[in-house]
Amino acid sequence: MLSEKFSLSGKTALVTGSSQGIGEGIALAFAEAGANIILHCRKDKSEAEETASKIKAFGVRCFVVQGDLTRTDAVSEIYDEVKSFTDKLDILILNASVQIPKIWTEITVEDMDDQLNANFKSSLLLMQRFAPEMVSNGWGRIVTLGSVQQVKPHPSMAVYAATKSAMLNLVQNIAMQLADKGVTVNNLAPGVIGTPRLEEDVPEPEERINNRLMTPSGQIGAPEDCAAMAVLLCSEAGRFITGQNIYVDGGMSL
Repeated sequence: MLSEKFSLSGKTALVTGSSQGIGEGIALAFAEAGANIILHCRKDKSEAEETASKIKAFGVRCFVVQGDLTRTDAVSEIYDEVKSFTDKLDILILNASVQIPKIWTEITVEDMDDQLNANFKSSLLLMQRFAPEMVSNGWGRIVTLGSVQQVKPHPSMAVYAATKSAMLNLVQNIAMQLADKGVTVNNLAPGVIGTPRLEEDVPEPEERINNRLMTPSGQIGAPEDCAAMAVLLCSEAGRFITGQNIYVDGGMSL
């Protein structure tokens, strides 16, 4: 049955940055597909707890972990918390990121470090912690959340865009090494998605640049658009997909 191929029943997934936006959308979709969920938030747990209540309504287990991924030592804390909830993590969704919009000449060392740590270093460290266990179990799914800015970087997000490009390269590297071990690794790259981040104040680019950042479909995506692709990649239906960069962007990457 095709529906069985999309089932995540019996699986456990950690979704970083999942108290709102795309991460929340993915967590809810996974819960609907039958997975137990570990939500992650950076600071305030109250928003994540609200999402947890929605997830539990699907009849699955849900747990909230906290950790500021701008600090790479937070990875060990998150790992320990996850292990207190489950002895087997099947799915790792690396969605958490930091975006600091600034003109490139005004980027500080702190701005750079926060984005590099949260968007790249911590993601690699989390892979290092959880992927070996997936290999031992003979099954696992890792999905990183990239961005259309891999190919169409916004002028005010030079470091953010660069970290997303770096993650894609890492995904392709790791996917090649895990391809024969039952573990897939893919990068899901959203375009303009209607999340709270879309409301952030970002310096306006020149008109000639702004024209190339428009979405051909003329629409803004929703977290559910990304979540549907994540379910495919993390289910048996996506078992033969690995090392790929998949845009969910209304054609913006064209």
